[in-house]
Amino acid sequence: MSDTLSQTFAALADPTRRAMLARLARGEAHVSDLARPFLNKMSLPAVTKHIKVLEKAGFVTKSVDAQYRRCELNPEAFVDVADWMEEYRKYWEESFDRLEEYLKTVAPKKTRPKAGRRKNVRKRKTQ
Repeated sequence: MSDTLSQTFAALADPTRRAMLARLARGEAHVSDLARPFLNKMSLPAVTKHIKVLEKAGFVTKSVDAQYRRCELNPEAFVDVADWMEEYRKYWEESFDRLEEYLKTVAPKKTRPKAGRRKNVRKRKTQ
């Protein structure tokens, strides 16, 4: 795995950062807006560190808007992850297709009971 891809997956590994990405998927936000849902669990510097991790991984771009720091999602960062996952998706789909074909060859064929014959089924008495 390349260093960039490792950094990308490390950034995605944290639920706080994934929640921030979900928020940014709806549109840009100031750092204070991104921080607000997490301030009951962590400090503003901790939230800022999470944003820096996302920025370093390429998921977030920051710009200055007067005295505010504005964050925006960078969809290009998801391309490498999607490409990497696509290779494994293809591999597993092909593996499952081969397994399905194999199981068709070894699975017992269903037989129907002969006409007029029924299995001996006992009815259970209800109490």
